[in-house]
Amino acid sequence: MELNNWVLTHEIQIRLGFFFGVFAIMAAWELAAPRRALTASKGVRWANNMGLVFLNSLVVRLLFPAAAVGVAAFAQAQGWGLFNYYQLAFPLAVILSVIIMDGVIYLQHVMVHAVPLLWRLHRVHHADPDYDVTTGARFHPLEIILSMLIKFATILLLGPPVVAVVIFEVLLNATAMFNHGNVKLPSSVDRVLRWFLVTPDMHRVHHSVEDDETNSNFGFSLPWWDRVFGTYRDQPRAGHEGMTIGIHKFQDPKQISWLPGMLILPFRGKISGYAINRRHWDSD
Repeated sequence: MELNNWVLTHEIQIRLGFFFGVFAIMAAWELAAPRRALTASKGVRWANNMGLVFLNSLVVRLLFPAAAVGVAAFAQAQGWGLFNYYQLAFPLAVILSVIIMDGVIYLQHVMVHAVPLLWRLHRVHHADPDYDVTTGARFHPLEIILSMLIKFATILLLGPPVVAVVIFEVLLNATAMFNHGNVKLPSSVDRVLRWFLVTPDMHRVHHSVEDDETNSNFGFSLPWWDRVFGTYRDQPRAGHEGMTIGIHKFQDPKQISWLPGMLILPFRGKISGYAINRRHWDSD
């Protein structure tokens, strides 16, 4: 209980500390050893991508002041959820909670590619013309709200320890910045690491403009889900330096690199032609 109270008291500091720490490491790594040459203005992209991050943070704090850890504490106090009903050893409950919540994120990611209305929201993330640390946090506010509601429902059903929720949140944010990094790992390291963690080369395939490549590698933190459910793809067809990032029909910088365009992007175009229904490679 003392640990839970300490985590609840310092949750914001813990999350912000990890966020800015990992962000600084990845930004420095990208400057020192970039994987790909950027195609758009880095200053414009970073300013607008980070503007979207701060807007989302404000929206979440206004709508959900208790955040995920508050919901976990409430579920624990009420005795709600699987792990509050069945008592497991604390370390085992933490590990299982983190793994299960990561599995839900994988399923949610597949869902936002599969449902036309949700793909409209998620394409804000995919329309980024380049791929770097800021891409990992670039999501439309409506998708962030949806994600929070799914997370809350998962916590209420699962009843994870408060510590597990904080670990999961920190891990999700850190790995999202890592696997969206414009950095290169030695191929031997990447080959081993992607059995335990989603690497930049593994997830970059998912941001290809090519249909079949977009519909692969949905995992954010743990790579096992893609292998289990058959959505794993080893490498992009054109190679990491030759592949094109983004969405074919969205190329206007005002729509994809500037904050007003990103906020309006879900409401542009027809509802047909969402990504996951195109399982074949269209060379045109």
